[in-house]
Amino acid sequence: MRGQKLFIRPIETADHEAVDRFLREQSVVLQVPACGLLGKLVGELVAVVGIAITPDAVHIDNIVVASELRRKRIGRVMLDELEQIAAKMDRARLIVSESRGDEFFRRVGFEREGARWIRHVRFRGAERASR
Repeated sequence: MRGQKLFIRPIETADHEAVDRFLREQSVVLQVPACGLLGKLVGELVAVVGIAITPDAVHIDNIVVASELRRKRIGRVMLDELEQIAAKMDRARLIVSESRGDEFFRRVGFEREGARWIRHVRFRGAERASR
């Protein structure tokens, strides 16, 4: 991945088939998220994050990175982008309710709070001053 830029954008209706195929290729039994982000490298789908937006937080339903590209910072970059989006939407937290990737979430800045993993959104510049 070195030298390549991960392109991240919201999942659109037209992406449904490609996301479904990607999830099946990764042996993940999930429905295509109604809301979320996808990540592409050199035009190829390599990551999907399913989310739900609530009045105070962005809930992460799932995150899937292509198995051959794990441990290459793709998941971290996807969650950093999601954090920037949450800040623009004035959501103070990213929340993961159910997870099998406890070590991953700990490494990318989440903290365990009961049964959930929480990452507090860092607001930057003028946004922070208004809080």
